[in-house]
Amino acid sequence: MEQMTVTAKIQLSVSQTDKLLLDNTMSVYRDACNYVSDYVFRTHDLKQFSLNKMLYSDIRERFGLKSQMTQSVFKTVIARYKTILENQKEWIQPSFKKPQYDLVWNRDYSLTQNCFSVNTRNGRVKLPYFAEGMSKYFNHTVYKFGTAKLVNKHGKYFLHIPVTYDVEEANLSDICNVVGIDRGINFVVATYDSNHKSGFVSGKFIKQKRANYSKLRKELQMRRTPSSRRRIKAIGGRENRWMQDVNHCVSKALVHKNPKYTLFVLEDLSGVRNATERVRTKNRYVSVSWPFYDLEQKLIYKAKQNQSAVIKVNPRYTSQCCPVCGHIEKSNRDKKIHLFTCKNCGYKSNDDRIGAMNLYRMGINYLADSQVPNTVVTE
Repeated sequence: MEQMTVTAKIQLSVSQTDKLLLDNTMSVYRDACNYVSDYVFRTHDLKQFSLNKMLYSDIRERFGLKSQMTQSVFKTVIARYKTILENQKEWIQPSFKKPQYDLVWNRDYSLTQNCFSVNTRNGRVKLPYFAEGMSKYFNHTVYKFGTAKLVNKHGKYFLHIPVTYDVEEANLSDICNVVGIDRGINFVVATYDSNHKSGFVSGKFIKQKRANYSKLRKELQMRRTPSSRRRIKAIGGRENRWMQDVNHCVSKALVHKNPKYTLFVLEDLSGVRNATERVRTKNRYVSVSWPFYDLEQKLIYKAKQNQSAVIKVNPRYTSQCCPVCGHIEKSNRDKKIHLFTCKNCGYKSNDDRIGAMNLYRMGINYLADSQVPNTVVTE
């Protein structure tokens, strides 16, 4: 068995009185995080034991936080610094701008009959919730809650709860289907599977919508006013949420259209950002800014839920190699008309489909190299 964690976003029903309590707690919690962040930046001390020794009494007196809230502040700041150090490799002081509150399960929040009991600076409040689509996560014999985050979005309050549960781990000996997935711009994904069937998700509408976002941003940037800058930030957030939703829908469709014990084969695109030097400036934004990694991560966890697996392979020559005769030549592919024509055997097909076919073949080879008996249909 393997453990998986997903985030359940549960909307709370909050009265006006409770809003004041929650807003006050979130605001003070944020201020305490900034206070600890400033101390950590000066001392480079990321040990909770020593932070607790130096700052515990001061924070409780200065901000009026309860004992568990104070410990959560330390954990929140330490986690933020560790993320920055891992990604940026240098000490950069984070700023906690938005009010927030991290709640420990069964200490700061708990689930009672038809409501959540949430701890605030002025005592506990009981908050009803909207369970539509989330009720399955309340079975604590299967799902375990972790440290939640209280979020205020446009006056609506949500608990973002990490939910951990066990899933059956995919075993290569059970693989019955292989799907090669080529990711791109004209087609978000092109697929080829063990039944020798191809599938495409068009990227035409996506390219048009992203072009509209890009055009609007340029127009706003030329104005150089505070309101235009706020508008640019709002547009960026909206585009990001839309892109994530597209990736969610695509990954969900890929998993649902294939049986359990499917092996999905992706190109390893970890260096795609470095490709900007080889792309014309006017095409650079379109070519390298789509969140391929986000699609990959969504597919990985959805595949695990379906007892399937995802592997990444070297993308070299996947669009230049003929899947019929194996001939590799750069001129096999005409990018302008998206047509692959093998100079050796004459085989023709869509260039994205060729990539998916080659990834499928690499998946077959992966299973063969693993010396795992399987029932995958091969050519």
